[in-house]
Amino acid sequence: MTIAFHADSSSLVDKEVLTWEMFGTACRDLAQLVADSSFRPEVLVAVARGGLLPGGGLSYALGIKLTDAINVEFYTDVEETLPDPVLLAPHLDTDSLEGRHILVVDDVADSGRTLALVLDLLQQHGAEARSAVLYAKPRSEVTPDYVWRQTDKWIVFPWSAEPPVLVPLPDEAVEGRTGAASG
Repeated sequence: MTIAFHADSSSLVDKEVLTWEMFGTACRDLAQLVADSSFRPEVLVAVARGGLLPGGGLSYALGIKLTDAINVEFYTDVEETLPDPVLLAPHLDTDSLEGRHILVVDDVADSGRTLALVLDLLQQHGAEARSAVLYAKPRSEVTPDYVWRQTDKWIVFPWSAEPPVLVPLPDEAVEGRTGAASG
């Protein structure tokens, strides 16, 4: 079992904090930007993991039932990345997306390299893809089509503000028992 790493940003003073309440507003505002444009997405592809919750919010707000996810690893810690974004299995069924209008959703366009990778992949497979993010940073090499807010700060999202809840492995659970239950 692989435990997903949690980046601890508690020592950062200058950061942007998104609350759950603001997240709901952000999804509706971002959906309105898409709806007000001429683009009519048929499929929504969330960039996992950060784009999963915004993707879910947008799929409901826009009434898009066809959704999928693409797994990309890039960040390893607060402001630390791998040399390049990497696609992780299971892979998106790109053949089924040919000729489709696709909305790619992520939480943030920081360097923009993850979005560039996903958009290029989808376009190579004949899809018309546009992107929507909650936040975009000025240094991003990709300008997302739809952006809720701009910032140059580290962003703390409500779904990653706390460390993961870890379930003990079966051996740890057995070792942790103090005795038999009485009854």
